[in-house]
Amino acid sequence: MTAHEYLQHTFPTLKLRPPLFYSWDIGIRFELGVNYDYHYVYENCPYLQGVYTRAIALFKASHSPNDDIFIVVDVNDFGDSRAFKRKLNAFSKYVKNKSLLYKLRQNTIPYVFPEDDENEVYRTHRFFLKCKTSDFAYVPMLKAICRQDMGLKPRIFHRVYFINTSKHTIFHIYDDRGCDLLATSPETIRGIYDSYPHWILDYDRAKIDQVFL
Repeated sequence: MTAHEYLQHTFPTLKLRPPLFYSWDIGIRFELGVNYDYHYVYENCPYLQGVYTRAIALFKASHSPNDDIFIVVDVNDFGDSRAFKRKLNAFSKYVKNKSLLYKLRQNTIPYVFPEDDENEVYRTHRFFLKCKTSDFAYVPMLKAICRQDMGLKPRIFHRVYFINTSKHTIFHIYDDRGCDLLATSPETIRGIYDSYPHWILDYDRAKIDQVFL
């Protein structure tokens, strides 16, 4: 089963594009970045340390080492081909067993933000790799995703989704500000909701609380 087939079957009405939280009924939106100050952003600064701590803790709580997952990376093609120069870095840098890269697959789909494409010429190239959680170094990968807008390297500026086919969840860090965790059942993620209530984004807290009543 491909990632597309899995999503069609398990999350049939979901469009895999941010903001995920507002496109699915069962989910939690967490705040990662707190007290941001652009004057004091550097590697290992207190702000980023806080972002990393939350992102890694939430990922660990959502994924067991032997879970089957799809790592999905969306590369947006604006017709200039520059997006493809480092298209495999999101996989090759972080996959422990490089032979897994032979399983990397790609689908070309209409641009995931069609409202921003007046001439309908953009495309999104969706790369996906089926593996286990333990097959990749997720700590440095999560940090690179969190750094996408920080001007720090290494960073991953493409959209990355972790689709857990064992637990039927989707984990997505949209940037250093926060992340979304979706599920097919509230019970799947209730433990995370109970363990990290102080990290839930206050703006959406009332809606999230309703899911777990």
